[in-house]
Amino acid sequence: MLIKEYRICMPLTTEEYRVGQLYTISKHSHQESEKGEGVEVVKNEPHEDPVHGPGQFTEKRVHLSSKLPSWARAVTPRIFYITEKAWNYYPYTITADSHSLQCSFLPKFSIYIETKYEDNCGDSENIFHSDKILGDHEVSFLDIAFDEIPERYYRSLEDPRFFSSAKTGRGPLREGWRQHTKPIMCSYKLVSVKFEVWGLQTRVEQFVHKVIRDILLIGHRQAFAWVDEWCGMTMEEVRRYEQETQEATNELIGLVAPTISVSEVGQPTATHSAPASAPSTPLSDEAPEFLAPPKTRPRKKSAPETLTLPALRERAGAE
Repeated sequence: MLIKEYRICMPLTTEEYRVGQLYTISKHSHQESEKGEGVEVVKNEPHEDPVHGPGQFTEKRVHLSSKLPSWARAVTPRIFYITEKAWNYYPYTITADSHSLQCSFLPKFSIYIETKYEDNCGDSENIFHSDKILGDHEVSFLDIAFDEIPERYYRSLEDPRFFSSAKTGRGPLREGWRQHTKPIMCSYKLVSVKFEVWGLQTRVEQFVHKVIRDILLIGHRQAFAWVDEWCGMTMEEVRRYEQETQEATNELIGLVAPTISVSEVGQPTATHSAPASAPSTPLSDEAPEFLAPPKTRPRKKSAPETLTLPALRERAGAE
């Protein structure tokens, strides 16, 4: 298992980001979707947790076939989707619920993401009470202004080094901005990736973390760059926008009958109390033959550049 903690600061308050996050996810998902590909929202409904209180439960199907790198497409069906389940008890969220976002055709593969938001510059230590975790984990600060993203996803209008908000007066962000910018908040994300297949474990776990790192940077950059679009919206307004956008996105994607899905399995009793669900397909402890390291040709020394979303399209028409 490869565990990393990502800390991403934003020139916002946690209360502002609560609205900005919902707006950004909805708009981004719509921009990323096309016929048969993209993010389909299955459920989005209130949820009450005995420990964390009132929150929101979402279930999404992420249709990915054409977005996989060549080496992954070679071992996956042509059409499949990932089922992502999340419980949002802002400022605390759980994605995949337990240590198990499991794939029915890849044995012992799991992703767990736990997120906390605080009004600080990322200096809270042991925010996840990591006694739950065996051993130390790497902490990486992601800078939305100066960390590189894949060139094909770069947009000058979304570059925090040049963007200036007309409504809030924030930006552009200069070197060292985290030390002197007010307000400031931080997204703390604890990400665990496990892929227990001999010969591929290190490559796949590092690759997935690279994917997550890129997605986090792109998403947080957009949340800031789009601040003038969502600034001033109430929770009721952003929820209405979320619902309308999700309906438009689902219609855009259309109905696709999946052949393979990824779903969650039951949670450990000692972690948290969000609901659990059973895997849709029994998982085998034996690695499929097609996942064995190639024997007839040398393996590449490095993983592909990234598994990120396709180039963003401008959404037609302003809300």
